[in-house]
Amino acid sequence: MGERPRGCTHAPLPVPRRRRRCAIHRLVLWNIDLTLMDVARVSRDAYADAFRRVTGRPLVSLPQVVARSDSEIFFESLALNDVPTGSDETANAELLARYFWELEAAFTARRDQLSELGGLLPGATDAVSRVAALPGVVQSVLTGSIKPNAAAKLRAFGLDRYFDLAIGGYGSDAFPRGSLLLGCRTLAAEKYGVQVTAEMTVYIADSCRDMEAAGLGGARSIAVGTGRDTVADLRAAGADLVLPDLSDTEAVVAAIGRLTGVPAGR
Repeated sequence: MGERPRGCTHAPLPVPRRRRRCAIHRLVLWNIDLTLMDVARVSRDAYADAFRRVTGRPLVSLPQVVARSDSEIFFESLALNDVPTGSDETANAELLARYFWELEAAFTARRDQLSELGGLLPGATDAVSRVAALPGVVQSVLTGSIKPNAAAKLRAFGLDRYFDLAIGGYGSDAFPRGSLLLGCRTLAAEKYGVQVTAEMTVYIADSCRDMEAAGLGGARSIAVGTGRDTVADLRAAGADLVLPDLSDTEAVVAAIGRLTGVPAGR
């Protein structure tokens, strides 16, 4: 992996000076884990490996990881396993940067296991490819994973080509997911040269925290019942629409059209 960096290596890249203008009129953001795929076994092993390399201690207790960012998971793991944090904010940033570096290395070492031990959820490929083919649609991700690992997960199943990962929101950012969603809209607006409104933005995810983030960050929301939260809980959390999974491709496409006010196929 090369020399270990002193600072965080996964900060958002600067927006290119030359904006790419196109007829974008919808931004569709996807969560990855338990929305598109289940690679929990590989993720747990990577968390444990990175934690041990950074702290010198085994990861005995793993915190709740559903709808949590990698930064949240790391600091909660420190607390659960009685490992002290840094002495100040600078030390904590250094510690987190080292963890991200090791977490990326751990995923790289396990990239073949993602497809061997994990799998796509029903309808994921068809849904993503069909939405990508809609006129004026740009897709990206809003995920708790750090950017290199989000890309690795998508690449393992051939999904990366459907996403503009430069405008995504990732778990290396120490901001609530609602703020990250707003940031995705801003990045998309700057890159594509259009105003990206809440009415033209859709977030597809599987948890109540994701649905709350959609409300805070300004997006329509489609919940899929493939995660840990029940359909009733997802509705109560503010989901605009709840689907059991992604297996009905036309239902996904129609839902995006209905929520954004653009008829299906346009």
